[in-house]
Amino acid sequence: MTAAGTPPSGRFPAQVNIVGLGLHLREWGDADLPAMVELFDDPTVAAWTPLASPFDLSAAREYLDQARIRRAEGRSIQLAITTDRVDPLGEILLFATGPDGRGPGGPSAELAYAIGPTHRRQGLTSRAVRLMTDYAYHTLAMQQVLLRIDPANTASNGVARAAGFLLTGTPPDTDGASGPLLTWRHVRGRGYPGMTGR
Repeated sequence: MTAAGTPPSGRFPAQVNIVGLGLHLREWGDADLPAMVELFDDPTVAAWTPLASPFDLSAAREYLDQARIRRAEGRSIQLAITTDRVDPLGEILLFATGPDGRGPGGPSAELAYAIGPTHRRQGLTSRAVRLMTDYAYHTLAMQQVLLRIDPANTASNGVARAAGFLLTGTPPDTDGASGPLLTWRHVRGRGYPGMTGR
């Protein structure tokens, strides 16, 4: 790892598969485009994420193409959340945010996620966040992992707490279409509390 928190080559690993806590986080493929539409063409996803709405096959194609570009540039990893290695239930993303991220603490990553409407309240998000946080520490040598969440998004606030993140005093981020977004931080070496039913 470099000081900027990205792999020495400037790229993330070509393939990432993360298994644990009853989940398998895997790469998206072209065959997943219809599943992406089913998962992300949803009012809740539209309300809390920057994804296109409506999210149709054309939007899914553009989204996957952009994800591959960001991966090639060493900017992010976007993985399907599955329990059977096949059927996507949602997505989790990791962005390298530089040596300080949005606060002190060394090389950092930021996570984001979305779960399909029929797969919520099964603990999928909290487990996926824990898995990706561990991956950020043990494989990418990050020192902290961040979440940025609208305070009105009660479900995501609960996910952050369940995964051991603490709310910081960083001023709300009001850039972009979403916001205000508060910053939650998990630092390397911090454990995880008991899981909730989210």
